Amino acid sequence: MKTLKVNGKRIKVDADEGTPLLWVIREQLGMTGTKFGCGIAQCGACTIHIDGKAVRSCVYPLSAVTESNDVTTIEGLSENGDHPVQQAWAELDTPQCGYCQPGMIMAVAGMLNDMPNPSDEQIDAQITNICRCGTFQRVREGIHLAAKKS
Repeated sequence: MKTLKVNGKRIKVDADEGTPLLWVIREQLGMTGTKFGCGIAQCGACTIHIDGKAVRSCVYPLSAVTESNDVTTIEGLSENGDHPVQQAWAELDTPQCGYCQPGMIMAVAGMLNDMPNPSDEQIDAQITNICRCGTFQRVREGIHLAAKKS
């Protein structure tokens, strides 16, 4: 049994220490906003925050998380969908199918925590999430709008 702090709440989980955090979040905690994409940290659909930093949860073992870490999923990014990235995404109608967008939003929010006004080159270097629908230009526009809203 292990205690985690997820979206501001202390939660006990019973899972093997080697279990990827993605599966703890989805299967143990029932938070399905974090998506499974590739399972090898390439696509970014599983991106969450640990202490405000974007991480790919499909390869992040439960053993690497302590009770003092703040784990944030897309469900905990904001209470009412009012995070600047969520607002920008809605305003610009950024997603197409939307499957990758929870991970994309979490990656962008994490980047903006460290880099509040990124250039296009910085965005291209930092946001490596894959969108099969090809909404990368709208994502870039959304990042610039979210930076203005922050």
